Amino acid sequence: MIPRRKHNASSGSLPAPDDKHASNDYIISDGTPREGWRCALRRRINRKTLHKRLPITAWLPQYNTEKAVGDLIAGITVGLTVIPQSLAYSNIAGLPPQHGLYGSFLGCFIYIVLGGCRAVPAGPTAIASLLTWQIAEGVIEKAILLTFLSGLVKLLMGVLGLGFLINFVSGPVSSGFTSAVALMIATSQVKDLFAITVTGATFLQQWISIFSNIHTASLWDPVLGFICIALLLSMRKIGMIKLGAGDENGPSTRQKALTKIMWLLGTCRNAIVVVLSGVLGFWFVATHGASPVRLMADNVRGGAIPSGVPTPRPPPFSYERADNSTADFLEMVSELGSGIIVIPLIVLLEDISICKAFSDGRTVDATQEMIALGIANVANSFMQAYPGGGSLARSVVSNGSGVKTTLNGLYTGLMVIMALQFFTQYFEYIPKAALAAVIISAILFMVEYNVIKPMWRAKKLDLIPGIGTFILCLTLPLELGILTGIVVNIIFILYHAARPKFTVEMLKTEGGVEYLMITPDRCLMFPSVDYVRRLVTKCAASSSVPVVMECTHIYSADYTAAKSIEQLTADFHARRQPLYFYNVKPSVCSIFEAVAKPEHFVVFYEDEELDRLLAADERLEPRKLPPPSAPSAPTAPTAPTTPTTLAEP
Repeated sequence: MIPRRKHNASSGSLPAPDDKHASNDYIISDGTPREGWRCALRRRINRKTLHKRLPITAWLPQYNTEKAVGDLIAGITVGLTVIPQSLAYSNIAGLPPQHGLYGSFLGCFIYIVLGGCRAVPAGPTAIASLLTWQIAEGVIEKAILLTFLSGLVKLLMGVLGLGFLINFVSGPVSSGFTSAVALMIATSQVKDLFAITVTGATFLQQWISIFSNIHTASLWDPVLGFICIALLLSMRKIGMIKLGAGDENGPSTRQKALTKIMWLLGTCRNAIVVVLSGVLGFWFVATHGASPVRLMADNVRGGAIPSGVPTPRPPPFSYERADNSTADFLEMVSELGSGIIVIPLIVLLEDISICKAFSDGRTVDATQEMIALGIANVANSFMQAYPGGGSLARSVVSNGSGVKTTLNGLYTGLMVIMALQFFTQYFEYIPKAALAAVIISAILFMVEYNVIKPMWRAKKLDLIPGIGTFILCLTLPLELGILTGIVVNIIFILYHAARPKFTVEMLKTEGGVEYLMITPDRCLMFPSVDYVRRLVTKCAASSSVPVVMECTHIYSADYTAAKSIEQLTADFHARRQPLYFYNVKPSVCSIFEAVAKPEHFVVFYEDEELDRLLAADERLEPRKLPPPSAPSAPTAPTAPTTPTTLAEP
């Protein structure tokens, strides 16, 4: 007896419509005329769509004083974090410091209207900065055009609904990439920490250059850098202290106040260290005429950081090379290469991960995030900024500051504008070793070594794409490393899809006829069809009993699978061995019937129907009915054999 569900259907018929397991691939039409385009447009443009595509319309009517205070505190706190971070990230990207600030205000304003996560301050990120350095090679025009093109790619992905592409970057690949990026970013700051010259585009090349030039290191730059790192790590620990947390009655008012002060000290540690080191650099220049450590002014063309908000202008579509030749738009696109695709994918992956972490259980609309960040990057390109997105460090600060809505970006953007307007002349006194310390102290915690142990316990095979991506990103350019890691991961997925497992059981019908039940555990697609055909033939060749293929788990198929089924049924028919298909879903059945011969492809949905099919099959020898048993000595039912699971060795 087949241990499956029953319903009233004949061979090849559709499942009953009230069956909860039935396919929903068929839509029943009531015969009414189709709606016009006005009705369809009216159905799509409604309040729900408005709230989905303009999230500000959903929360602005309920905005109140409490939310305004939370956003004000969070916006100012994040502003104190984003200003020194933007200066430091510009150094990673190989660009003058003002370009990091140029990308830290307009994106915040746009995200207020279009963004869906309250704790995502749009701006430069460490990963995007490193990728920009490797792709644009420190050329400002190429970096700005990269911002424009990557923004268009994000926007196009959002409009076309291509958010599923991010799902191909698995957790192990993402962890390997993030850890490799963290080490590369830390390595890129060694040159400023020791005031040496470092060449090379990959991790190994840079460390070879570091050891070759370490003898030229300055004395005071590493001293200042390591002092700043110690201060930053100490203030981070201080900010995590919670006084009175273990008391039975809870912390007192004084303890709460001290805890808040220590938290603020830890949160603003980057700004504190940058301001103190900047004051030190200014004092050296004012009193001694020069500084013993390298300052930000050394990284600026002309020696001075321009003040004020940049005048909006279109991104450059050509630039002059070092050899005085001019590169046009197509040549610039060719030089940017795969970075035009890689940067949007990585920035979106980072942003959506942050949104999920701070969504409070709500569903993250990846399409809306693509649209918001795409428009933000396109707009930033008119402000001479380089690519950016959501930053985990700033999101943690924002969430810890009590952010309520995306309006906190207004105050963050205003603080950046104030810094550009009034304080840029003082940025040139900030020591480069202090900014390197800010980056290194933050990047240390991006190395995801803690995922190795649970990954080993859960599925050891996942370590291969994770560790492989980590090694490839350190030895190859980052965009090639992450793309290779994704390809390796897709190969694992395809291999898994190409090797379905089978359960094989020897059963008996209600009429006492033995048959072989073969149950695949997944759909039939082109990578697996040859393997399935070979394995089914191998199982059936051991005996001449009828074979039933249980198709409950086959929820989709393609033309190649249908051709394989046609060949399989023809093989069974040629050796006069019955082959039946049980519980085939309607959508799959229509694909198989379009290719296979009707007399060979036999489908049934009832237990009793199998007896009828076997009795009518001329390929089976006629059976003699067993004599009736005496009432006093009933025969025990024959138990089915133990199911056997088959898979590739």
